[in-house]
Amino acid sequence: MTADADADFDALVPHPGVGRAFEQTVVAGLADAAPGGRVRLDALARWLQDAALDDVVDAGLGGVALWVVRRSRIKVEAFPRFGDVATVRTWSSGTGRMWAQRRTTIAVGGRALVEAVALWVHLDPQSGRPFPLTPAELDLYGAGREIKARLRHPAPPSGAASAPWTFRATELDVADHINNAAYWSPLEAELLAGVEPAAVDVEIEHKTPAQPGEHEVLAAGDRRWIVDAADGAVRASFALG
Repeated sequence: MTADADADFDALVPHPGVGRAFEQTVVAGLADAAPGGRVRLDALARWLQDAALDDVVDAGLGGVALWVVRRSRIKVEAFPRFGDVATVRTWSSGTGRMWAQRRTTIAVGGRALVEAVALWVHLDPQSGRPFPLTPAELDLYGAGREIKARLRHPAPPSGAASAPWTFRATELDVADHINNAAYWSPLEAELLAGVEPAAVDVEIEHKTPAQPGEHEVLAAGDRRWIVDAADGAVRASFALG
């Protein structure tokens, strides 16, 4: 981006030193790695969402709500590599009435390689609608920081460059829409077509759920948009740091 990403993106706040933090180990496997050996962005996104779910289940709150990602930032200082044993550490970095923010660090050999922050919306498992965090969730995850859920990425401009993209039925998840990790695949394909990146800093906002089928990826400067090919609805947008 032309502006400072740290000023424009959600802050990567440190763990406060008190309160819950959850850790698990992930081994970078064959399905995670690009041809050059680095772990792909979509694989990193999958690691992050799995750690978030495993944290909630480990805390005994797995059946309370469905959590859906609204916005996520992944800042890679150096990519984990195929075969690396990574430690994924995650914690709550703020809450709102019907949403919460989660920070995650991915480290290899004691060195933090990836910092991430995500805004998750708290949904009722039966109705699928947002509902307030329960007292038990606030007791465990209330971090003292108030988080806003407003989206801020702009709409795509007229005349943006366009490339086709197809979401597959195999990318549907238990919520019956395209899983959030799959949205990173078009950007990953762009990286694979160019020079191997040493570091990236990217924020995604999810606008409306995507279904399998034909889409377009629009590009203008440091922005990308995934839009439905049939009606032009924006499904997600990226800001590149």
